[in-house]
Amino acid sequence: MQTMLLSILGLALLGTLHAQDSIPVQADFQQDKVTQANRHHLRGGGLSGGCVQLTGRWYSIGLASNSNWFKEKRNLMKMCTTIISTTAEGNLEVTSTYPKGDQCVTRNSLYTKTEQPGRFSYTSPRWGSKHNIHVVETNYDEYALVATQISKSTGPSTMVLLYSRTKELSPERLEMFTQFSRGQGLTDEEILILPQTDKCMADAA
Repeated sequence: MQTMLLSILGLALLGTLHAQDSIPVQADFQQDKVTQANRHHLRGGGLSGGCVQLTGRWYSIGLASNSNWFKEKRNLMKMCTTIISTTAEGNLEVTSTYPKGDQCVTRNSLYTKTEQPGRFSYTSPRWGSKHNIHVVETNYDEYALVATQISKSTGPSTMVLLYSRTKELSPERLEMFTQFSRGQGLTDEEILILPQTDKCMADAA
């Protein structure tokens, strides 16, 4: 009986590791990458100096997910802004501002770095869900493709986000996002190019 339990646990662990390996991480991800866009943010006083990684303002251009909340809220979702900064420990402070009805809602998250550059972890204090975050691909100045595996009591889910430094991206970047999301098993109904909006943009300045 004990041998059988150990075998089951071993298969579950292998399944988890396989799921993590299914999402790539940018091979040359640079923890202290400073780009022209980031220098602009730093000169403007929006961020403090130090270790810079994906820092500054991003717009959420695309969102894909097979979670229940996405299916329920898909038709209400709009483009939002995200400000990323780094802590002294090399973790990421992520502040997202998005429209919800007539209000602007801000959500703060701390992504903890792992031993693998470009991969972070986060546990939701509200829901207890665990997030395994991968920076799949970025050129720092234009776009960032980020994929997250989420584990919670109701079951696992996958989320893919396409960030942009501007409110628009080329069709090639949008297609890259769509194809990557499909490659993660997401259907076209679970992939969304977020509608543009001016609401709550100034709140995230």
